[in-house]
Amino acid sequence: MTSQSTAPATQEVTTSDATTEKQLIPVKAGHLVALDMAPLFVGVESGCFQKNGLAVETIAFTNPGDNNAALAGGAIDFSTNPFTLPFFAASNGVPIKTVSAAGGWGVMQVIAKSEYGIESVKDLADFVAKNPGKKLRIAALRGDTLELILLDAFEKQRLSASNFEMVYFDDLLAMVDAFRLGEVEMLSHIKPYTTQFIASDEATLVTDNARVWSPNTPNTVVSVLEKTLKQRPQVVEGYLKGLQCAAEIINSQPEKAVALLEKGNYFRVENDVLLTAFKSQPEPITFTPDLKSIQGVVDEMVRLKYVKVDVPASKIFDTSLVQKLEQK
Repeated sequence: MTSQSTAPATQEVTTSDATTEKQLIPVKAGHLVALDMAPLFVGVESGCFQKNGLAVETIAFTNPGDNNAALAGGAIDFSTNPFTLPFFAASNGVPIKTVSAAGGWGVMQVIAKSEYGIESVKDLADFVAKNPGKKLRIAALRGDTLELILLDAFEKQRLSASNFEMVYFDDLLAMVDAFRLGEVEMLSHIKPYTTQFIASDEATLVTDNARVWSPNTPNTVVSVLEKTLKQRPQVVEGYLKGLQCAAEIINSQPEKAVALLEKGNYFRVENDVLLTAFKSQPEPITFTPDLKSIQGVVDEMVRLKYVKVDVPASKIFDTSLVQKLEQK
């Protein structure tokens, strides 16, 4: 976590810009590092949130669990986290509601060092069959979408985690460094970091979450506490509108989005890599997730005993507001 601020933001402050003076509601938004966090960042840099009455402060975390804990404790108002994390929170009694996808499709990618020539999960299965004495090392986060995408991809080719040496991390950027330094041969991670390795020919794309699950299965989602949704619905609506405004910039003017993101140095990649990552998304950014696919992944979490209580996605997700906004 890169900020020590822990007080929930509930007061109004007066902010002025060049054209008008507004009462902006300050909110704190916790996040990690992934391409589908870009609408949050672009929303801040472009003024999209200000246009919708909010002064958004971004709070960076290196670990999804810390992000979850900050929301549960009221240190942040919004949490952008892998879609598995709200289920962990709910199973531990946290009154959480997930209100939308974070923004971006097909951003989870499994990559392999180029020297192995693995360009599909079938290629991976062939490599395992031909090299019984070698177990490729794969970097992932345990209990996270980055592990579950691997397990589902393996199953489709009659592979299992036992065919590999699974190396688990609790820091997303440390995983990137491990792949760069050759400490692992495969990486389950996210754009634009995977994009960087592919663009430099250091890695090949094996699969992504759009193929393993469905085109609209998210990597991360936006969650709030139930009381925020009930007591401050106008804040939640303003936040979602800000994300939509930012998504329109990314979808229609990706070059402008990259320039805006450069102001905050949000991603540790070159601008051309970030632009490639935006342009290679399988679909334009929207915010209504595929709940059926999410439920299937969560069912697997229950089987793996990562989640103590089987809480249906329908009880955690409330996407009625974002669906209404996307119909406008």
